[in-house]
Amino acid sequence: MRTIAHGVMTVGLVLALGACTAEEQAPSGPGQPTVAGSGGAVVPELAATAVEPLGDTGTAPFDQARTVQAPPGWTVSVWARIPSARLLAWTPDRQLLVSRPKFGDVLALTPGAEGAVPAQRTLLSGLNQPHGLAFAGDTLYVAESDQVNSFTYRNGQVADRKIVIDGLPDDKSPELRGAYSHALKSVAIGKDGSIYVSVGSTGNISEQDRDATPQRATILKTPAGGGTPTVFARGVRNGTGLAVDPDGAVWTAVNHRDNIQFPYELDYDGDGGKDNGDVLQSYVNDHPMEQLARLTEGRDLGWPYCNSEPDVNPGDPKSPLSYTDRPFVLDLQTNVDGSKLDCAKLPPVEQGMGAHSAPLGLTFVSAPGLPGSYGPGALVGIHGSWNRKPPRPPEVSFYAWRNGTLGPQQTLLTGFQLADGSRWGRPVMAVQGPDGALYVSDDHAGAVYRVTAPA
Repeated sequence: MRTIAHGVMTVGLVLALGACTAEEQAPSGPGQPTVAGSGGAVVPELAATAVEPLGDTGTAPFDQARTVQAPPGWTVSVWARIPSARLLAWTPDRQLLVSRPKFGDVLALTPGAEGAVPAQRTLLSGLNQPHGLAFAGDTLYVAESDQVNSFTYRNGQVADRKIVIDGLPDDKSPELRGAYSHALKSVAIGKDGSIYVSVGSTGNISEQDRDATPQRATILKTPAGGGTPTVFARGVRNGTGLAVDPDGAVWTAVNHRDNIQFPYELDYDGDGGKDNGDVLQSYVNDHPMEQLARLTEGRDLGWPYCNSEPDVNPGDPKSPLSYTDRPFVLDLQTNVDGSKLDCAKLPPVEQGMGAHSAPLGLTFVSAPGLPGSYGPGALVGIHGSWNRKPPRPPEVSFYAWRNGTLGPQQTLLTGFQLADGSRWGRPVMAVQGPDGALYVSDDHAGAVYRVTAPA
């Protein structure tokens, strides 16, 4: 049963932190260089910053000192302990909502005085893997794994629940028989009230998703108020990041495929033979790039037939990497002769990030934006890889918004991965609060961080 909870409880957990040892700051690992200004650029002035507690509980992973890399002078504190915290949204009355698919609920955090732990209460419970959250005025949209709901939000309470999109595929869909790797949904609301929802692929290269009803590996759209969705964009393997930019366009950050075959008739590993069709870890490490794309009606992001190509010199193991305005190359496993989809006809992808970054939450920061030279832009929670060697580290990335589009990736917050590749934290989403601070969810550490710039 899905219930709406009105009770209030105060947060009982805060963290005891301090500085960590230098060996905890792991590098991202070797790889090809990136073209200057084309993505993967780490802000050069990032500095080691102690993660500060708002209390003294010291619960793991904060039972030892931790540091992150952040812009100089910025502070990072653990604002709340929220097990399995995922996506975030601010309410009109300045409460921070946190979705928790694992627990089937949405929590509301009410800020207190500066430096205080927020009050915490359950706003919604009994839901089916709630994930995406979005507001349009006083209407709250919540994406469950099988549907999207709307609620009227007033004075810290929700009412008038309505199912605006129903029948979305998830691991309970009879035809899938539990075989669904990307059941969680994200939701965004267009300036005209249109509802957009991400529907991930069944698996890594499940071609049947493109012919399913409703179609999977898509961004679906309904008019304001809901209804039967139509395909807005397809070939989107898992567009968990979903947001609307300041001009009203919809963007998605995509978790792309794994274990890609080398697609060129070239010698990549240096053994003297052609490697087309081989799965080479050295190639898989950086291919295909994860996409950050502006969507238009009918756009195709290629999956599983075409992959965005980060190599400046395709097929060259020493090629620099670029993640800006990148073309597509055919997928040798699914589209060997190009008959399934003509990759050359697909528009280049506006931005991206390294393969296996696993982007999750996406949000736009409107003018004046972040302090200093950052300004307006997009924030992406990078969860980090599961199959890259060495692992790609988690971070919070920033993409500057200039002249109606996004610039290349900049690392804003990192240091959650240790030198041995293990992690004490994995950011999911970052949003700017009404106070100008950044609030970052971390489902691995079970925390929400508050990140502030110097006054």
